[in-house]
Amino acid sequence: MKRTCTSLMLAGSLLAGGQAMAGDLLQWQNNSLTYLYGKDFQVNPRIQQTVTFEHADGWKYGDNFFFIDKIFYNGKQDAFAGENTYYGEFSPRLSFGKIFDQKLEFGPVKDVLLAMTYEFGENDTESYLIGPGFDLAIPGFDYFQLNFYNRQTEGSRAGDDVWQITPVWSYTIPVGDSNILIDGFMDWVVDNDVNKKGEYHANLHFNPQIKYDLGKALSLGEKQLYVGVEYDYWKNKYGIEDSQGFKTDQSTTSFLVKFHF
Repeated sequence: MKRTCTSLMLAGSLLAGGQAMAGDLLQWQNNSLTYLYGKDFQVNPRIQQTVTFEHADGWKYGDNFFFIDKIFYNGKQDAFAGENTYYGEFSPRLSFGKIFDQKLEFGPVKDVLLAMTYEFGENDTESYLIGPGFDLAIPGFDYFQLNFYNRQTEGSRAGDDVWQITPVWSYTIPVGDSNILIDGFMDWVVDNDVNKKGEYHANLHFNPQIKYDLGKALSLGEKQLYVGVEYDYWKNKYGIEDSQGFKTDQSTTSFLVKFHF
């Protein structure tokens, strides 16, 4: 599974890379930088500052999403990463509707895709995910994706046949002369797997952002500068079971500033 998933991701990456040589392949793209400051994190040091780069694009045969976090622990030491660390994900999806030039629409489903994700960072953070994805038409939402993954986790958290459900959404609310944008994701690992190295527990990570379009309000440009908050709820963070001796259930809110370019 790992080798197959890696090969598919590499193929998706190479196809996306061809955009630079064939402009008609690239349909749209967006990049952003985000600064976050929050308290009350679990497992890692309690106070964290994060700088995030994000890239999203749509192209002739699918779409891609990539982000990388640089996380600072406010001078505190993490047991495994020191005073700072990094974490990222690359998520290419191949659209069957686009590949076969057919409308794959039924009920609320707008398209059917092959969804993949590669997670990377320091220590035991490498994972490979692959499965079916769906673009849904839900009234009021800017977009709504629903991805189902078979998750292969490396290192001491390794597990086979672990499934993850990941909805991703965006919803815009007009407010006065501007908008409030509510977007985010949820990663729900729905089962456990025990092997010789340990146990990776079922866990749920809910991560919405609520942002005010300050750029539009100040006539600096729509959908460019946002301020707001990010809420982070993670039950059994990193798949580590919460207990009285070691708390891993996380609920924290961070202040954010986000700039799109």
